[in-house]
Amino acid sequence: MGPDVAAMAPAATEPAEPRPDIDPEAHLLVVEDDLEMRTLIVRFLRQNGFRVTGVRDGREMWETLGHAPVDLVLLDIMLPGQSGLDLCRALRAKSAVPIIMVTAKGDETDRVVGLELGADDYLPKPFSRAELLARIRAVLRRTGPAGQDRTAGVSGDRIAFAGWTLDTRRRELIAPDGSTVDLSGGEYDLLLAFCEHPQRVLSRDQLLDLARNRMAFGTDRSVDVMVSRLRRRVEPAEDSPAVIKTVRGAGYMFVPAVKRE
Repeated sequence: MGPDVAAMAPAATEPAEPRPDIDPEAHLLVVEDDLEMRTLIVRFLRQNGFRVTGVRDGREMWETLGHAPVDLVLLDIMLPGQSGLDLCRALRAKSAVPIIMVTAKGDETDRVVGLELGADDYLPKPFSRAELLARIRAVLRRTGPAGQDRTAGVSGDRIAFAGWTLDTRRRELIAPDGSTVDLSGGEYDLLLAFCEHPQRVLSRDQLLDLARNRMAFGTDRSVDVMVSRLRRRVEPAEDSPAVIKTVRGAGYMFVPAVKRE
């Protein structure tokens, strides 16, 4: 279970901007089953310049790693299904991605076991926002810049789908005919969210969260408007194959298969 929300109370002196020696586009994966705590952590880390995905359990963790490169995993020990320790062991067997374990306050056994299993650091509950940020930055500095071979998940700067290519390094969308399609910041973030969660129904709330809250006003209507604009980009003609499907009463699904290049 997640920690008490009070554990994330702001510190008196808290950095507001990412340090210059840390890649602001580093992708952090937060594995935390408590929805309120996960939301607070994800929002705070995004405000400090990181790209963040929040998931609730091991199944969603592996699903995310299958579609996107991850530069650091913040992994709670107490999770439904597989524990964080089991997930740490399995992840370390496949990847050198940095892992910070989140443990109960004073539980030395879990901390020791986590480090022996290959975790890079641990964060005892309750923790402040300043400590969370400091530990993440320290681990990223020790393990090297984002984008090196230590990242987990599917690598590659180009995402291909249905003849289209999204270049995540240049933040460009390339059409099947080779032309470049201009995207706003919100359109790019929404498309990237879809590409990292293909063939999966995403609610409007999930899309707002995954798209880093860059859609105007952060409402269901803003999601619908942004999806409509994005459809005009990737489905330019009436007979174009569907890329984004509306699932009535549930949200939207990105239809095509996705491949990292």
